[in-house]
Formats: sequence, structure tokens, C-alpha cells
Amino acid sequence: MTDVELLKEQAGIAACRFIKDGMALGLGTGSTVRYSIIEIARMISEEGMDLVGVPTSKDTMRLSEELDIPLRAFEDSGTLDLTIDGADEFDHNFDLIKGGGGALTREKVVALKSKSMVVVADNTKKVDILGEFDLPVEVEKDRWEGVREEISRICPGEVRLRENGPEPFETDNHGFILDCSFGPTISKPKSLERDISDIPGVVEVGLFVGICDAVILASSDGVSELIKPGGRI
Repeated sequence: MTDVELLKEQAGIAACRFIKDGMALGLGTGSTVRYSIIEIARMISEEGMDLVGVPTSKDTMRLSEELDIPLRAFEDSGTLDLTIDGADEFDHNFDLIKGGGGALTREKVVALKSKSMVVVADNTKKVDILGEFDLPVEVEKDRWEGVREEISRICPGEVRLRENGPEPFETDNHGFILDCSFGPTISKPKSLERDISDIPGVVEVGLFVGICDAVILASSDGVSELIKPGGRI
């Protein structure tokens, strides 16, 4: 295991310190959160903790099933106690860009159903202003061209249809994704989220504003914990 992978593993495990017996958990998607899911399985099997998870993607569902984590259907998730997930970027307000893996809609639904959210990330994801990472927007398959045209009116860079080989990338919800090159200009993420969400054909926007309560950060100096002032943790 490389030093980078070791730090990701340590951060993923550290995020699980917020878990308490009897919790219903949102299980995020991505390489770093994978270590959190493995740790949750250990807490169930070795410590006897009573936990249930709601996966945010088919990949997370498969991993959780392989590890014998009890699952609740996404559609029947109800209120959750805690979600652990990754992020493509986060700023000093703990606002996020997510969706690089294509699961932004389910990730946001689960996060909004949760009483608190912890993000696991490395220090390359910490930014002053959001937008260096292209903003993912999930759209209805038959309306993506019109949505792209509308977003292009407010996006200073290219708006591209995400591809998977020769075909468009298709989400678990059977939508397409537009990757929008805003650059580090998203100083008012809530306003931008609202403007894009109002475009007909948009399913979800990869801006998570006012949802994240803590970040477990992996860097060359080790693993640190950032807690949002006035947050829910």
C-alpha cells in the first residue's frame, strides 16, 4: 500500500469515530469512503454494533453486500443518523462539489436525509473558491442538449457531456451528466445551485451547500479533523 493509500485508509477509519451503536448510516461512494465501509463492517462483525446502511450507488451496494453490512433500500431509507462520503472539492464554509463518480443525485438525497454528514478527503480537495473541479450536473437523457445550451449562458468555460468510452455516461438513475468548467469562480454556490436547478431538464446539481458538518482530512502531515463551527456534530 502506498503512503497516499495508507493515509486514505487512516482517514476513512477516522471518520467512523462518529458512529454510535444503533445508527442508520448513509454510505457514500468513492475510493476513500471504501475504507470507511470496510471499517463499518468490522465494527459490526467484531464489536457487535447494530448498524444499517443506505448505499448511494450500485458500487457501494455491492461492496456492502460483500461485507455483510445490513442494508436498507434507498427508496425506504427514512431519516438517517449520519452519512459518510467523499468530495471532489470543499471550501472554508464546508460547501462541496461532488459527483465526479456520477452518483451525485443519490448522494445528495441521502445526505439531506441525514442528521449529520462527515466527508473524507485529501488535502488536494481543499480550495479557497469552488470550481476548479468541473461541476457535475445530472440531466434528463432526452433534454441534455437544451440544458447544455442554458448552462453555457452562465458558465465561463466548456460544458461537456460526460462519456463512458464511445457512449454517454449513464447514471444509476438513467440520466446523463454535464461537466461544467466554471473554474474557481463559484463564490456563491447556493445561488448558482438554484439558478441551474431552475433549468428544465436538470435532475440535480453537484453543489452540496450547508450539508457537510465535518471533514476528515488526509495530508502529508497525517490525518486531521475539521469541524464546522455551529454544525450538527
